[in-house]
Order: sequence, then C-alpha cells, then structure tokens
Amino acid sequence: MAKSNFTSVNRKAEIVSAAIEVFAEVGYYRATTAQVAQRANISQPYVFKFFSTKELLLLGALEASWSRVIQSFRQVIEQTSPDLLEATLIQEYENIQAMHHNEILLQMQAQTIQEEAIRQSMRNGFKEVREMVLAAFQEAGVDKAEERTMLFLARGLLCNVAVALSMPELMKR
Repeated sequence: MAKSNFTSVNRKAEIVSAAIEVFAEVGYYRATTAQVAQRANISQPYVFKFFSTKELLLLGALEASWSRVIQSFRQVIEQTSPDLLEATLIQEYENIQAMHHNEILLQMQAQTIQEEAIRQSMRNGFKEVREMVLAAFQEAGVDKAEERTMLFLARGLLCNVAVALSMPELMKR
C-alpha cells in the first residue's frame, strides 16, 4: 500500500474514532462535523473528504462498532470449547462494554434514530450477531439454542442499559 493510501486509511479511522466519542458524548443530533474535526485535530473540510454527510459519518462509526463486536465474538467462537461458549461470549461482551464504552452508547442512540439507513445498519448488525451466536450455540449442542440466543441478546441489551445508567446491579449473573 502506498504511503498516502496508508495515511488516508489512518485518517479515516481517526475521524471515525473522533465521531464515536463526540456522538456518544453529545448525541448524534447535537453533534456537528466541526466538533468531530476538532476532536480529530483536522479541518472540517477534511472530514467531508471521507464522509460527505453526518449520516454517512454515523454509518461509518456504527460499522466500526459492529465490526468490533462481530470480530470479537468470532474469535471467542473459534477458540472456546462448547461447554464454555456462552459464558465466554458474555464475558467478552462485558469486556467490550468496559473497553469501548462510547461504541455501546453510540449503538444505543442509533436504535432510536429513524433514518432508514441507520435503522438498516442496526438491523444488519443485530442480525449478524444473532445468526453467528445461534449457529455457534447449535454447533456446540446448546439445549434450546434459539431461546438461549434470544436470552443472550436480551442480556446484552440489558447490560447496555446498565452501563449507560451506571446500574451495575442490572448486570449481576
């Protein structure tokens, strides 16, 4: 990869990281691309070089956050014995919440945004996680795999609420 392409990829990732922070802190509707640019230490026009609209920037941020969850879960599924799978997936999600708090807040906000592209991004993320976990549970021989998958997803959503509201008692096992 040429140096300029590498720099562009890095800059785009820096912009997405800054957007995740800004959107999580002030909310998507109140956030501006100028705030994102300031957080990334670049000019606002440079943000638009990569993302022509704030909605596309949010979509990029959501893609990054879903990719993290999906990649993390894939690793767990590939490296964990069937009898420890569910517990290890739960622990991994708790790790993601702790280490990438703003991404979780971003996803929570995006669940309420009515723009179709955002709704589709969220549907796609949830669908991919659901299908991956369900397939892993089925392959691992988890009893009532569909129900366990639903409970796993529901627990994740409740954990999101617990983290957002600083209510750790909602996360007790």
